[in-house]
Amino acid sequence: MLPRSPSRLLVPLLGAALAVALTGCTLVHASTDDTDASPASAATGLPGPDAPTTVGQGQVSLFQKLGTTGPLRTLRVERDGTWKCTDCAGDGVNSTGTLTPEQVSRLQQLLADPGLAGETDEARQYRATCIDALTSSLLTAVGPITSEDCPGAERPKIAGEILLLLTQATPAELTG
Repeated sequence: MLPRSPSRLLVPLLGAALAVALTGCTLVHASTDDTDASPASAATGLPGPDAPTTVGQGQVSLFQKLGTTGPLRTLRVERDGTWKCTDCAGDGVNSTGTLTPEQVSRLQQLLADPGLAGETDEARQYRATCIDALTSSLLTAVGPITSEDCPGAERPKIAGEILLLLTQATPAELTG
């Protein structure tokens, strides 16, 4: 078997870093300011020091990266439906907004679904399979859930619905 190239190790490394952070931290991330996410470190491509590493019940963060050289895109959605986006469309634009009451209700239903725990990277033993794909990692209270936009790759059902809802309601993108 040939060793994996360094670029194929980035996504599993990011997943492992998030899993370690989740293990060592509480599941409640309280923030009283607007620094919920920060741009990625250019050297590592990982979330900056102010980026959330955990989320509470009813909250979700989305981290996306196109290939190994693209900028890190971040989106954080609070329980009340307010969201903050840092370059979430890959265009360098930061924005904020609020989901509609119907979208908030649907998001909360999906985040509370007990089946979501079976879709985490750990439960699925997620491994990166594509090169230069848009990789999306949802950070939920039950753990990170990563999927890739590449031919033949299936998104976990519930997490896929969350990702679709977020990309329809915000500038975040579903595909690369």
